[in-house]
Amino acid sequence: MSGRLVLVCHGATAATRGVVFPRDEPLSVEVGRGADLGRVDLVVRGPETRCAQTAAGLGLDAVVDERLRDADHGQWRGRALDEVAAGEPEAVTRWLTDPSAAPHGGESVLTVLGRVGDWLDEHPAGARTVAITSPSVVRAALVHAIGADPAAFWRVDVAPLSRTVLRGGPGRWSLRWIVPGDA
Repeated sequence: MSGRLVLVCHGATAATRGVVFPRDEPLSVEVGRGADLGRVDLVVRGPETRCAQTAAGLGLDAVVDERLRDADHGQWRGRALDEVAAGEPEAVTRWLTDPSAAPHGGESVLTVLGRVGDWLDEHPAGARTVAITSPSVVRAALVHAIGADPAAFWRVDVAPLSRTVLRGGPGRWSLRWIVPGDA
């Protein structure tokens, strides 16, 4: 039996608008109830404040799933990408080109892909699920679902409040569509 997974990227924050490695910041804009998510069996979310506020704004009672947490950016948390790139250009280049690198002391892209891939592989067959999470988790889910090379992680742009819809189930996901958000 085929399931449906709607990955909703959390709403805009100061970090997303400023290209800053996120902390657990709140939304910078209120989220309204406009999205039609269809019939839903299960609603889950990342543990961050921004995910909780997005779920509440959409009128959803979501259960926290730690595997949906944002990537850990270690010592870069709270810093702008431009600032880090100016001070640590080799580290940023390594992070963007080597999926196994974690020069910031947090998680590598491969670690995030593994965590999110395991979550997808354990998804209940036939379930209609909505997951509110971060851009890094949406990217990782999409890369895993379509069997893309880990380097494709950086080729996916995920806007606040965008919806990425996958169909299938463990080991056989496919991309159904992407609904733009708040670009």
